[in-house]
Amino acid sequence: MIAFIGLGNIGNHYANTKHNFGFWVVNELAQRWNLSFRPGKGQFVFSEYRKRNVFLAKPTSGMNRSGVPVKEICSSWRLHLEDLHIIVDDVDLPLGTMRLRPKGGDGCHRGMESIIYQLGANNFSRLRIGIGTDEEMRPAEDYVLKPFRRKDEKLSEEMIRRGADAVESILDRGLEQTMVEFNRMQTKEQ
Repeated sequence: MIAFIGLGNIGNHYANTKHNFGFWVVNELAQRWNLSFRPGKGQFVFSEYRKRNVFLAKPTSGMNRSGVPVKEICSSWRLHLEDLHIIVDDVDLPLGTMRLRPKGGDGCHRGMESIIYQLGANNFSRLRIGIGTDEEMRPAEDYVLKPFRRKDEKLSEEMIRRGADAVESILDRGLEQTMVEFNRMQTKEQ
């Protein structure tokens, strides 16, 4: 089983905020694959794409406590860390870019910090999707909890699709080849 877990915050208040990019990418995959989410035995919703042996999940614990449900998922589905992929927003990357890495630190992202703490490891892949724009981004805690401006919506929607494309590439061609292609891509709209 290969797991792709998108991070975000639940509830209507947060639904359109930049911090939900991980949720949006996982939702795009579920739509492409005609899947629906159901409650898990823990603080998450999930869906399985059995044809490809893929597990999609969204923690419902809140961004800053994402580690608890990720640990529950890893334990319940007996996932190896090399089969765990976290999809997350990154305020320090410009909108229109993404970075896929096989391991690494938390990048000052509280959701990633929680996951690393709960798992006691950082050797799982992460797909960071840039949400940085030309507007004032500090304090980051305020910036990430706002929706994109109208002028940035088209590019953010494109990045949701590209994030889902990157996941499908991981499944079809592997992590290394996907990193080569998607880490160097940047949109022309920047």
